[in-house]
Amino acid sequence: MTRPRSRPGPTGQTGGPVPRHCDVVVVGAGLAGLAVARRLRDSGVEAVVLEAGDGVGGRIRTDAVDGFLLDRGFQLLNTGYPQLARQVDLERLRLHALPRALRIRTGEGWATLSDPRQRMSAVPGLLRAPIGPLSAKAALAAHAAAAGYLPARVLLRRPDLPSAVSWQRRGLGGAVAERVLGPFFEGVTCDPEQETSSRFTDLMLRMFVRGRAAVPRAGMQALPRQLADGLPDGAVRLHTPVREVRADRVVTEHGTVTARAVVLATDADAAHELLPDLAPVRWRGLTTYYHRVRGLLDADATFVVDAEPSPVTNTVPISEAAPTYAPPDQTLVATTVVPGEGGRDEERRVRERLARLYGTGFGELEPLATYAVPRALPSMSAPHPFRRPVEVAGVLVCGDHRATSSIQGALESAQRAAAAVRARLGLPRRAVSVAPADV
Repeated sequence: MTRPRSRPGPTGQTGGPVPRHCDVVVVGAGLAGLAVARRLRDSGVEAVVLEAGDGVGGRIRTDAVDGFLLDRGFQLLNTGYPQLARQVDLERLRLHALPRALRIRTGEGWATLSDPRQRMSAVPGLLRAPIGPLSAKAALAAHAAAAGYLPARVLLRRPDLPSAVSWQRRGLGGAVAERVLGPFFEGVTCDPEQETSSRFTDLMLRMFVRGRAAVPRAGMQALPRQLADGLPDGAVRLHTPVREVRADRVVTEHGTVTARAVVLATDADAAHELLPDLAPVRWRGLTTYYHRVRGLLDADATFVVDAEPSPVTNTVPISEAAPTYAPPDQTLVATTVVPGEGGRDEERRVRERLARLYGTGFGELEPLATYAVPRALPSMSAPHPFRRPVEVAGVLVCGDHRATSSIQGALESAQRAAAAVRARLGLPRRAVSVAPADV
């Protein structure tokens, strides 16, 4: 198995002395930290971003291996996230979209759930799908329609229950929960027990109904790179660990930076270590396996969910949707296991299952890379506070752990942190519309 090589980070200063003073110091060059810095730059505010690692993106990184692009932990970008249109140039990302469909492997065979808005011929297949009685299928269709088209404020007024409990109360228990909702959302939330906030899973379903699941042409790291590329040269300082944060200063291994405001934008564990007043979070993990096939699979890029007992949570021949993810005449298969062990025995069992799911030979699936990500997402067990306070002990805090465990949550929390910085600096308030769905 070839050792992954990280794609180059943005042009900028690496290590070395830090400025003695600036308007704002942002700690962490993940999605939230970069988004804060970009919004402040647009307001004419000088901000320096300090990052302990060797590149931008935080948990959103992409490696290059033998001509393949491997995202660290399987990730998708959903174009339905409201904050993406506000903060990101989606056209520049040159997105590759996956089909609007879901293939589910059940004990009774395959079920293909396609979007009837695109082709009405999908309806008979939905009616025949082995996912429960007709009444349950009608309830599932009504649930998806409500999530997609009711005002978000209505969804947010619903009781916040564990998703499994909420589905049961809405007539979505039994086979529909066991074969569709549970297996699908297990991959989205990394929560096999479906204790996750029902408000969050409702809103995530809304995003899938309203948007497209896609990946950028250059891999998921293209998203944070775009934010970083919009900052002045030297604004992002890599290899710069932070030892201490206060309301008006940051202490690093290369010196102390005083500032009019400090924004803490690291992941939840690093944030708690630097600012103990922040409560620690419970993490949910996953393991991503990448396999290559020297040739083309007899399968398109439809997302596959395995509802049978197996090590596989979901899988997709990602290069069928994104040809840039694999060399010509080869196929890249991305598979998620929740939570996964990442061991050799598990990889073998995953490969055996993939061979059956795709109808290919075991030996044709060559292991390429394994990413065990124990801290993939902060837990969102119900009831979940969707907007935690921005200011803690005088420090402004943002990240997905302050909102929701999603790209949308990271960007939304960054918008709120930037607004708090502007207020602290006495700048005019920008007219920004914050929709109820911004969670």
